[in-house]
Amino acid sequence: MKTGARVPVPLLDLEAQYRPLRDQLLSAIARVCDSQQFILGREVEALERELADALEVREAVAVSSGTDALLVILMALGIGPGDEVLTTPYSFFATAGCISRVGATPRFVDIDPLTYNLDPSHLRAAITARTKAIVPVHLYGLCADMDPILEIAADARVPVIEDACQAIGARYKGRQAGTIGTIACFSFFPTKNLGAFGDAGLVTTNDGRLAHEVRLRRNHGAEPKYYHHRIGGNFRLDAIQAAVLRVKLPYLSQWTDARRANAARYEELFAEAGLLDRVTVPFEPPGFEHIYHQYVVRVGDRNRVRKKLAEQGIGTEIYYPVPFHLQKCFADLGYGRGDFSHAERAAGTTLALPVFGELTPEQLAAVASALAEATR
Repeated sequence: MKTGARVPVPLLDLEAQYRPLRDQLLSAIARVCDSQQFILGREVEALERELADALEVREAVAVSSGTDALLVILMALGIGPGDEVLTTPYSFFATAGCISRVGATPRFVDIDPLTYNLDPSHLRAAITARTKAIVPVHLYGLCADMDPILEIAADARVPVIEDACQAIGARYKGRQAGTIGTIACFSFFPTKNLGAFGDAGLVTTNDGRLAHEVRLRRNHGAEPKYYHHRIGGNFRLDAIQAAVLRVKLPYLSQWTDARRANAARYEELFAEAGLLDRVTVPFEPPGFEHIYHQYVVRVGDRNRVRKKLAEQGIGTEIYYPVPFHLQKCFADLGYGRGDFSHAERAAGTTLALPVFGELTPEQLAAVASALAEATR
């Protein structure tokens, strides 16, 4: 591979996505301002219908963030003190943090070293009489291996909560992320593949009763107003965020296709540069469809490589440098170094490269060239 002039490449360029949609987005925001209806209401109801159709699910409940989506799900399922919830030790903090926030105890199951998702082969042995739910995370945009997880959950008679916050549009054996388990959460944080202009989230389920429970709890458990049947919270979505998401939703498929094309091009460029013996690219098992919320590779001497990439103007990020069982706030759970070796190795060797859909061919080549130089 020839090394040309240095081309700076940010990890993510939100402006490149915004520019062609600017007029549509500002018009949608103006529509909300003219309505003077800013919390829930018609805009949010329309977004819920459109997302339910797009995701091929019966119920979609818009909420204030992906974190709040998981939190309200746990509340709706009645999970609390004395309960245990099984999940991965390697994810964004909210996955485990929400379990603790409702008073339950997170219990961890190590990851598959190829997919970075919860490894079902370790799951059955982790179930106890106190287990009340399983939370697989579809990390980086790749679904967890759901069939064995669902089988084990059915045997244990516990619900499966999909953490699909990074995986909107991903598929597992033809089924969309967020439609496979009992209930699911999504995030529309601005950097997500479908991002709002602030915090926003979604709960999906095919269980109408459970959806009603979530709707009740997102508004302080009130039905009707001022008559409170449950202890809920303020998990309502702003109408402006709903309007922004309604503009962006029709473009999601093409943005996903662009990310997948960029991932495929990286692999071609890495092969041409002789990188595949020292850089491990993302794994997509047969029957899975990765949407590449992040393009995460493994490299030796990760911190040195990252520094060299930064010197060449290549944006990167480490997701995530400390697995849950080694976080100070979870010290009382009694885990220690070595308990989840695959999660620990991933935390020490993985690096996210730019993969957003608006990357140019020159930028993709610049990343590959810089990575070849940085890993020598």
